[in-house]
Amino acid sequence: MNHSSFLSLGVALALTLGACGPGQDGDATDGAGGGGASGGAVGSGGQSPTGGAGGTPQETGSASSGGGSGGAMPSGGTSSGGGPGAGTGGAPGSGGGPGGDCTRELLDGLLDDYFAALAVGDPSSLPLAEGVKFTENAMQAEIGTTDFWMDAGEVKHSQRALDTEACSAGAQAVIPEGGMDLPVALRIKVEGSEMTEIETIVVRPGDYTASFAVASNPAAIIAISDDIGWHDEVPEAERATREELTSWVDKYFRAFPSGVCDVTGACKRLENGGGNFSCSAGASCSAGDPGSGGTFIPRVLLADEVRGIAIGFTMFDFMTDGHLDMHMIKMSGGEVHAVHAILRDTNGVSGWE
Repeated sequence: MNHSSFLSLGVALALTLGACGPGQDGDATDGAGGGGASGGAVGSGGQSPTGGAGGTPQETGSASSGGGSGGAMPSGGTSSGGGPGAGTGGAPGSGGGPGGDCTRELLDGLLDDYFAALAVGDPSSLPLAEGVKFTENAMQAEIGTTDFWMDAGEVKHSQRALDTEACSAGAQAVIPEGGMDLPVALRIKVEGSEMTEIETIVVRPGDYTASFAVASNPAAIIAISDDIGWHDEVPEAERATREELTSWVDKYFRAFPSGVCDVTGACKRLENGGGNFSCSAGASCSAGDPGSGGTFIPRVLLADEVRGIAIGFTMFDFMTDGHLDMHMIKMSGGEVHAVHAILRDTNGVSGWE
């Protein structure tokens, strides 16, 4: 997780990893699915100017279960949805649509609907479960009442993981607030076509204050996305299994700073879009399973086998008071090609303890 100072002596190792990763935590993963696919046609593995992405072509106003019906989608967004993933809590296959099915289209449409509702500052169109839990920067609130919900604009970019096994969707996005683009992390869980959990991290200037912190650079998140291919489906012969995806992130956190294994020489690590570090800078690869303990304990882990994306939430507290952190990785051919983190100060709390 991050380390502008990773070049300096004392902080070198830890800084370079900069990973606050996903983990599994019973309460942060109760079912989730629902939300309709809205937005323009999106080809398999393609990008949608509305921020939608999908594995199969979608048409405007196509099937939406709960959520904004064919509503206007934020323009100019990029999408990189993902496939079935790993999650914490709930039996596999639980949640999802009325028939119990949780599909990529369902989760992708739910993200579209969420971003559209956020852009107009009105969550009333969303399929919210009774008692839905919403947090923003580790603080629980009523959805729609936070400053960001009232001031956010249309999403400019999103890179997504769609986890049909956990019926959860995760995204890293660039969203303007009052004319300033901000890095944003989002996790949505669905059950019975209703959103049961919504977790967000919004990073404004000054929100990340570790001694080794780098300045946010949302533009870099967008600029590097095509090279990484977040939206690309991984050829079947090169796909990692769900276990391989989640295990990589789990080890990355627990073995920090020696859990960075099997990364390409070109792999870059961004923190809130800033830094552009080599993934292996100041890091090493330890052999074996790190066990149940470790440096950082993952709270939520999601996996998208189709797009080779894994997501992890953890509390990054190396040499700090604790940052809420969401890491996203891209893997294919047995190697990791990118590691992106969105994190901010939250004084050691996640809001999901």
